[in-house]
Amino acid sequence: MFNNKPKGHNDFKDFRSSMSWRMFRVMSEFAMGWEFVADFQKSVSVFGSTRTAEGDPWYEEARKLGRLLAKEGITVVTGGGPGAMAAANRGAYESGGESVGLNIELPQEQRVNGYVKKSREFHYFFTRKLMLTYSAEAYVYLPGGFGTLDEFFEIITLIQTKEIEPIPVILLGESHWRPFISWMEEVLCDKLGYIDPSDTKIYTIVNTAEEAMKIIKKAKIRDEFYDKAHHYAQENNR
Repeated sequence: MFNNKPKGHNDFKDFRSSMSWRMFRVMSEFAMGWEFVADFQKSVSVFGSTRTAEGDPWYEEARKLGRLLAKEGITVVTGGGPGAMAAANRGAYESGGESVGLNIELPQEQRVNGYVKKSREFHYFFTRKLMLTYSAEAYVYLPGGFGTLDEFFEIITLIQTKEIEPIPVILLGESHWRPFISWMEEVLCDKLGYIDPSDTKIYTIVNTAEEAMKIIKKAKIRDEFYDKAHHYAQENNR
């Protein structure tokens, strides 16, 4: 049999598995991501389960939210996948609004849903998460599992520690979120003192897309991010 490994290199490894290559790939994803999201000055990031089926009440509520956001000229940004994400993108798409998806490469391919007009694909969850969470004027979380919870805790921790300014964090779906939030407030806050009572003001639970929109309309435009991101993109294009 032929041995294609260089002589004396019995433990030859693909260069793409090296730490140096991974660092360059991470840097390229940050550069690509910043340049992409900088084009959407006014946006809302919407999160939720990939398993939310069409016809589910929360699918329809996400779709309605997408429509309402589009009518206000606000870009809908999701993870680009199926379920609640597709519903929000669909609502924006059907209303002629801007519908964006930031997709992730998975062992079992996650296809970008058909309602996304503009998209980018990421290899690393943490680079994708930064793009989903660092430019929006508000964050809306529909019922979801581990991934949705991960995104939720990321944002409220950044706000709690003052790494980012207070931004509307909206939990849409009281029947889903209330038991979990009640445990956090009664056990982590009141009983154990692991979080401060003021931390419970970071998020708001609502039950309809209309309630979410009332909060979103009052959100501050994040011009500081927009200006810095555009400057960063321009510098990289020189």
